[in-house]
Amino acid sequence: MSDNVARLSLSRRVEKELPLLRTLRRNAWWGVSVAALCATLSLLAAIFWFVLSRGIPALRPEIFVTVTSGVAGGLENAIVGTLLLVGLGVGMVVLVGVGAGIWLAEYASGPARAGVRLLTDVLAGVPSIVVGYFGYVLLVKQLGWQFSLVGGSIALMIIMLPYVVRGTDLALESVPKELREGAFALGATETTVLLTVSWPYALPGILTMLLLAAGIALGETAPLIYTAGWSNYMPSAALTHAPVAYLTYVIWTFISEPFERSHELAYAAATILMVMIVVTNVLARSFFDHLARKQRGVR
Repeated sequence: MSDNVARLSLSRRVEKELPLLRTLRRNAWWGVSVAALCATLSLLAAIFWFVLSRGIPALRPEIFVTVTSGVAGGLENAIVGTLLLVGLGVGMVVLVGVGAGIWLAEYASGPARAGVRLLTDVLAGVPSIVVGYFGYVLLVKQLGWQFSLVGGSIALMIIMLPYVVRGTDLALESVPKELREGAFALGATETTVLLTVSWPYALPGILTMLLLAAGIALGETAPLIYTAGWSNYMPSAALTHAPVAYLTYVIWTFISEPFERSHELAYAAATILMVMIVVTNVLARSFFDHLARKQRGVR
């Protein structure tokens, strides 16, 4: 009898302690999560403050209308060169990456789809400096293009390619089967379903991934050092045999010079580049929100 009473008392005590333990565990995880969030935001704020506090005072109007001269001058040629390199790279990756993503989602067989997805994921993990050296050997040396706009753009296209291919693939895979089956039931062909049902639904997601890939390309340096080189002049109309200036080279090179003016240009270039990346990510976020609203509307 006494053993039963002891067991009952212990059971009641455990039942009372369990909610307290669950609460303590929940509060502990909540505290760890908040601490991690604060650490991440603090690190991000520190980086922004470090760059902007030095870069904004250096953003004088003449920087935007003057080309570099040695380790001085302005950043007009670097800004224009960056936009041309990334813009041409995005144009290339739209043709190659979106087309490959459509093939993966709509036409590839099971084994082929799995194999290409694996290779795409592997390409995403290849170091950018390896891509740059590949471009140097193939484009600069073997094809004889020298440092050029098209060589740098192809290198950036390779960097962006896996993100655009997988983004297009996932965006088309997310199209509700009910929409596709309804279109087929009405007699639509595969091409008609792709162009009138799947493509409009997936377009916001594809554009979002394109913007994110462009943001990644904006911050690349190593591939361009090997393929685009550097120039103190404005980009010419030549696609090959003409090196191109870009902002990341200014950051990488000018900050190591022992001159105050070169440091100002490096911080100004970093500020301009951060603004570009923030703008592309804000645009990408807006497309994400648009996609979410569109999907809720369909459902």
